[in-house]
Amino acid sequence: MISKYFRLAIIYCLVCFSCVPTKVKTETSNNLAATALKPFGRFFINPSQQLELISSAAHFGFSFEGSGCALFASIPNSEGHNYLQYELDGVYQKRIKVHGNAKEPLVISAPGPGKHTVWIYKATEAHTGPIIIKQINGTNLTPLSRPAAPIIEFIGNSITCGAAADPSEVPCGTGVYHDQHNAYQAYGPRVARALQVNYVLSSVSGIGVYRNWNSDGPTMPQVYEKIDFQSGNPQLWDFKTFTPQIVSIALGTNDFSNGDGKKPRLPFDSVNFVTNYVRFVQTVKSKYPTARIALLSSPMINGANRTLLQNCLKGVKNSVDVLNPAAKPVELFFFQPMQARGCSGHPNVEDHALLAKELEPFFKKLLR
Repeated sequence: MISKYFRLAIIYCLVCFSCVPTKVKTETSNNLAATALKPFGRFFINPSQQLELISSAAHFGFSFEGSGCALFASIPNSEGHNYLQYELDGVYQKRIKVHGNAKEPLVISAPGPGKHTVWIYKATEAHTGPIIIKQINGTNLTPLSRPAAPIIEFIGNSITCGAAADPSEVPCGTGVYHDQHNAYQAYGPRVARALQVNYVLSSVSGIGVYRNWNSDGPTMPQVYEKIDFQSGNPQLWDFKTFTPQIVSIALGTNDFSNGDGKKPRLPFDSVNFVTNYVRFVQTVKSKYPTARIALLSSPMINGANRTLLQNCLKGVKNSVDVLNPAAKPVELFFFQPMQARGCSGHPNVEDHALLAKELEPFFKKLLR
């Protein structure tokens, strides 16, 4: 059945992953099973031996020879859609929509013959649902590993996800929430690429430390250990999979939020915030005892709340440092205020570039 779909894809070029608008023939000499891939980020090998990309910017790479190859991808929701994005030969290309009812493979076409490298990324966050990778067909396929380098784990909310950042295809206020997600262009992956390190995103839109954007929970401390950040999922993430040198935590935007203005919302509780934040940092340290911890403020909080958040983060740092006297101290980074230009007041891809540039010296110093 797979070979039938692959022939259809080659004949009709049903889905083309190239900026070059030409029909490309691909000769298949082998296939790469999902279990042979070497994913980075939160993932799951399901009972059907397929790879499920879970977290924002979860990614894998492979090389092929010739003018193209075919990727078999799907999502659990037959009526929905999700997004991948990809690099070809080290150059970012674009986002690609994965339809729930798609039967044909996605064809990645190269501009010429020879050997080519591809890195596939999940553009959306864990709560959007997994993207399932079944296999890849092509010529002389080889799975790629990430180069040996330090790892930064970026924990955060919608900003860290790259949510609402890219309205280039679906304008703000239209479509569904994840239509404007672009995890690859978010500040975390940008910083990591600039510093030539590896990264994992552990982020959920609307989530907070002791309360969320418009609810009391489940908060990040309550879902961080779950493989997909869903409180009802009994499956836990194996924290031995990756060992970050730095864990960056950027939470607080949603704790300060007034919500939708309809649901009753108590004033911000700084004691509750600091207490829960300290407990969460201790949880992170229990997973990665040698990692440096960096607490980031929010570029979306200004005025008196900005000062209050900064003071709260200083309180978290002081408490954690006292609890761990033998460890390196917690580091703090305070963003400059930003007038975000993305959808619903979020940073857009250009804003994320500015945030990343602001962060680079900070993380460069920590990596030393």
